[in-house]
Amino acid sequence: MSPVDDDAAPNADDYAGIDHIIVPRTRDIGGFEVRRVLPSVKKRMVGPFVFFDQMGPNTFPSGEGLDVRPHPHIGLATVTYLFDGEILHRDSLGVVQAIRPGEVNWMTAGRGIAHSERTDQDQRPAGPRLYGIQAWVALPETFEETDPGFSHHGADDQPIITDTDKSVRVIAGSAWGETARVKTFSDMFYADADLSTGARLPIPTEHEERALYIADGRISVNGDSFGSGQLLVLHPGDAITVEAESQARVMVLGGEPMDGPRHIWWNFVSSSKDRIEQAKADWLAGRFAPVPNETEFIPLP
Repeated sequence: MSPVDDDAAPNADDYAGIDHIIVPRTRDIGGFEVRRVLPSVKKRMVGPFVFFDQMGPNTFPSGEGLDVRPHPHIGLATVTYLFDGEILHRDSLGVVQAIRPGEVNWMTAGRGIAHSERTDQDQRPAGPRLYGIQAWVALPETFEETDPGFSHHGADDQPIITDTDKSVRVIAGSAWGETARVKTFSDMFYADADLSTGARLPIPTEHEERALYIADGRISVNGDSFGSGQLLVLHPGDAITVEAESQARVMVLGGEPMDGPRHIWWNFVSSSKDRIEQAKADWLAGRFAPVPNETEFIPLP
């Protein structure tokens, strides 16, 4: 997987408190386009976040939908979060779980898992919508070969911080004095902030690496204005307050730096190039456990 080319992004040197500004590029993941933010030539990771895609907003033609065939992962956890629509997850552990807006699917790949992501058949006649974020969280070396697992958390299961002009859902990790129920493997935070015009949101400073992804609307940081589709990587330790210039949706993410660099090839993440080569060979030879009731799969590139 190649990093994103960020030549079109503004120069972060012109903005106080911001180290990098990353503009995503469109990528096709098999008939469906996403806006890929991480990895980037400017910043490979933010805390444990090694991969960050915006899906949609998209409306499929009637009868169609998302069809990401079974594919493998190692060394990471996938975090799926939707603003609109529904995805049906199936994996090689036998889990079948729909995810809807505000819910969280956390899939720990560890030593290896395969899964598919599709629009369920009963959703297709109406022309289904899909809008959300899928992130990959790299696992610390100690847990790269942990057993695979899956957890689902409903929209009412996560901490929500509300005020008259904002609502912030803590998706994973800890921030603003709240801790999500999702089990994580490193010190991190991830949140969805829904801001009314004029709302102000201070960004926690306890994590060394922090970033803001503007999914919708327009915000200002230290008096500088930024629109949707930009990732702002914040300077460590700086007191930053986001102000919404319009109705805005901002994903806030970060954590402590990882315990070393990570190699990424296709759907594999690892601290070891040799381990990625082994994963390639295992998928090619059919040694990953299959996804029950799925007959298709994505071949090794």
